Amino acid sequence: MTTRRPSTEELQALWKRYDITKDGSLRDRLILTLAPLVKFIVYRKVREMPAHAEAEDFISVGLEALIQSIDRYDPDKGATLEQYAWTRVHGAVLDELRRQDWAPRPVRRWARAIEKAVAEFTALHTRRPTREELAEALGVSVQELRRHRADIAQSDVTSLNAVVLTDDSSTTIEQMDTLKSQDERLDPEVAAGRTMAKQRFRDAFSLLPDREREIAVLLYVKNLTLAEIGDVLGVSESRVCQIHGQTKKKLRAALDEDAALFHLVA
Repeated sequence: MTTRRPSTEELQALWKRYDITKDGSLRDRLILTLAPLVKFIVYRKVREMPAHAEAEDFISVGLEALIQSIDRYDPDKGATLEQYAWTRVHGAVLDELRRQDWAPRPVRRWARAIEKAVAEFTALHTRRPTREELAEALGVSVQELRRHRADIAQSDVTSLNAVVLTDDSSTTIEQMDTLKSQDERLDPEVAAGRTMAKQRFRDAFSLLPDREREIAVLLYVKNLTLAEIGDVLGVSESRVCQIHGQTKKKLRAALDEDAALFHLVA
């Protein structure tokens, strides 16, 4: 069963009640009602986002702008709440897009043009274009196409799983496949040792008391300071330090027999 979307008039009436009463529950209803607008704007912009960016980051920025728009909305200026929220969210997403993307706009335009030309050629011919065919489709020389691709590659920080641009119509090479490894520990036997060492550590860690595991998570996963952990747990910083020291001693003792393995885990 889907919930009926409130009309503009109902939304305005709900905001007016909130503006008068400052009731937090009414504010929450406004946020939940308008939240789909944030995802709609973000996912319209996904193709313009740099490859290293996450849509969730932009959704978070959009939601923050939405909440601010509810508190700062002034109906006397003529716009409806939804129109005002749209403007604020859209502006915030664009600002974040510009902040995260340091590539010049012409480079991004060429990236989109190349992507579009490849997609159109592939749809028409059921294969990716060669370098010469792509250059012809874009109306540029092969040398100019190479230059634009080089500019795109230099300006883009991508995921290691992103597919790189290639002239071979049959390949889908990922960024990580183009990196020369300097790690001599990638031997299968060593990799198996690393896996075993990690599992031994997990087993030893699971045997620690709840308080010690909680402190370890707050320190090494949540990156809290000892003082901040003390505030969270309601104990002194020195007590946190003491418990942490005990934890390290217990782990060393539990893993002492496997010391040879643990030089593999960096």
